[in-house]
Amino acid sequence: MQELETKIRNKTATITVVGLGYVGLPLALGFAQKGFRVFGLDDISSKVERLQQGYDYINGEHEVLRGCLDAKTFEPTLDAKVLGQSDAIIICVPTPLNRHREPELSYVESVRRRIGTLIRAGTLVVLESTTFPGTTEEIVLPAILEGKRVAHVGSDFSLAFSPERVDPGNPAYHTYNTIKVVGGQTPRCTELTRLLYSSMLEHPDLVKVASSSAAAEMEKLFENIFRSVNIALVNELALLCKEMGLDVWEILELADTKPFGFMRFNPGPGIGGHCIPLDPFYLTWKAREFDFRTRFIELAGELNNRMPYHVVELAVEGLANKGLVDARVLLVGLAYKKDVGDHRESPALKVYDILKKKGAQVDYHDPLIPEVKLHDQWLQSVPISSVKDYDCAILITDHSDFDLADLVSKSKVFVDTRGCTRALRPEDFPNTKILCLGVAQREPRPSAVHA
Repeated sequence: MQELETKIRNKTATITVVGLGYVGLPLALGFAQKGFRVFGLDDISSKVERLQQGYDYINGEHEVLRGCLDAKTFEPTLDAKVLGQSDAIIICVPTPLNRHREPELSYVESVRRRIGTLIRAGTLVVLESTTFPGTTEEIVLPAILEGKRVAHVGSDFSLAFSPERVDPGNPAYHTYNTIKVVGGQTPRCTELTRLLYSSMLEHPDLVKVASSSAAAEMEKLFENIFRSVNIALVNELALLCKEMGLDVWEILELADTKPFGFMRFNPGPGIGGHCIPLDPFYLTWKAREFDFRTRFIELAGELNNRMPYHVVELAVEGLANKGLVDARVLLVGLAYKKDVGDHRESPALKVYDILKKKGAQVDYHDPLIPEVKLHDQWLQSVPISSVKDYDCAILITDHSDFDLADLVSKSKVFVDTRGCTRALRPEDFPNTKILCLGVAQREPRPSAVHA
């Protein structure tokens, strides 16, 4: 284990990052830029081929990638044998839920089995994939030991968990300047993991040590459960404000003036991305083992999952004289988040499905997602200029490049799920019916009459 510490300090350690998605690729390039030899292991050949050609499909940092390829510090590969050549292995594979909202760990299980048969003595293994507390110790550790290449954690090899903290589209925080939490199976495992990440981050002190891998796993879930619960709270408030004839966005702006004791969250059409819609259910599932029901978390999930239905209700309200059957509806923005080209778990997908089931003809426009596969069918983003041809436009994602006033002016019915239209004057859009989430419908004020 002392040899590994020396290699990390000297940047001569060989690192394999398993899974080259939003988490794994920036991590791999971060280590490669620091001079480590890094293998990027993925089982999707198209990904590996594009990376080998110097195409960064995550952040578009093509020059960074090409520089690492030219320096031979980064090598994308499909060959799992690199696991046996590695001093450190970092697992960044997906951990989705199955249709019963239970953890689906097939990706992790596949990787852990391969590691168990290929690992060499002295290797550090770090799991970054979000999962329930106990996964590192109860699932990853036994699989590595079953391979009989190593016998004792903490002496023959090291094992730890470090939750990914990626916020796509955030201009201030990224992989290299965000604090990393690390928790190992033994104090020595934790220290080696701390040393490894501190050698890649912008500042060595950007590592926070947890008491165990389970504590680090729970911390990650708490981050996203905190967001899920608070988003659910403000979503419920938005529905109530509309019924009471109040403006939820005004209420939030007023509350946000308080300099203490308040943290602002905004309502919306639902939650999306890989983490927030899924992570709470990992803990809900694990809690059953302890005969414990996470009622608060489950309620938040129910509230957030209902928001796409409310969005459709707003469209129905706007199309009162026509109805949804055969109505042409355009979803403006398909991504789950502003200025990000990622539609994983996007509420737009659920809104699309609900509208289709109710008989509407649905298209979408999103400049960051030119095409998407839904239910074995490929859809293309339609030109935004065609908004005038639709009976209703629904703003799901408020990308910065959207010309809101132009969109509204060309729409017959415009449903705003992000509160963007509050800054517009309804009287400037006499031919558009505007409905805003959390706001009682505003009618255009009559023009002033001058003598």
